[in-house]
Amino acid sequence: MYVKRNHNGEVVAVSKQAGQDFSEQIAGDAPELLQFIQGEKTAEQLALEQTDQTMARVLEDVVNLLVEQGVIRFTDLPEAAQNKLLTRRELRGKRQSVYLLDDGDQLHL
Repeated sequence: MYVKRNHNGEVVAVSKQAGQDFSEQIAGDAPELLQFIQGEKTAEQLALEQTDQTMARVLEDVVNLLVEQGVIRFTDLPEAAQNKLLTRRELRGKRQSVYLLDDGDQLHL
């Protein structure tokens, strides 16, 4: 990748080929290049990325509902899907730990 910089040294354009304004070669995983690309995403791309997280939760809830109602068995899912769901369940469980106050105002799990 080749970049063009402004007078402040910030990346303002990227090219796959070297050229008059693109003489500086940069690694494809360089933090400043990734930051530039992230900043160039359209509003639609950003909105889609934001809905990905909520969609993952919806799908997780649907799978749980289907399993609970006996429509499918958890073991019917591909092993990779099972592992991802179990990892998410474990992470959410840690995050949603409930803390209760006792008479001594001490926190307990």
